Amino acid sequence: MATHHHQGRTGGIYFCTSTCWNWLPLIEEVQLFDHFYQWMDALLSKGCGVISYVLMPNHVHLLLFVPEGESINSVLSNMKRFSAYEVIKRLKASALDGLLSQLAEAVNRAASGSQHYRVWRISSDIKLCYSDWFIQQKLDYIHGNPVRGSWELAEDASSYEHSSAAYYLHGIENKHVKLVHVDEVGFL
Repeated sequence: MATHHHQGRTGGIYFCTSTCWNWLPLIEEVQLFDHFYQWMDALLSKGCGVISYVLMPNHVHLLLFVPEGESINSVLSNMKRFSAYEVIKRLKASALDGLLSQLAEAVNRAASGSQHYRVWRISSDIKLCYSDWFIQQKLDYIHGNPVRGSWELAEDASSYEHSSAAYYLHGIENKHVKLVHVDEVGFL
């Protein structure tokens, strides 16, 4: 799956955003949160770390540490591929045929090969974090996302369950995934 970032670079801290196709609320619709937490736990075995995250109804923001030699493109494309399988499986199990039809219609059969459904936008937004200021800006953005604009998913950022905000704002251990505090990661 296509992504936007510094081609060929491995290692570093990356701010990543992946969005469901056509901004459909697929993550919320199939309650995909558990699947994301399993994926985040699996990242640890590759030497990667989840610094910060928020799982929204239709998109995901991540601040990830990727060690030298590991490709952020591979990390995100695997997340998107395996979560897409899980979304389709859960949509079928729930008989959500309308959503399945929308995802099937989004596939360009000539270009997709064996793909039958489009769950994610083709590209993800990936930015290499190049300074402490930039990292702090992204932490603030991630944590404010559930309470910004029209979302209103929680009363305050730290009370939204599917975010690392409480960890950073109040020092509360995350119950879903072992986070790597930004201060623990050697900066670039």
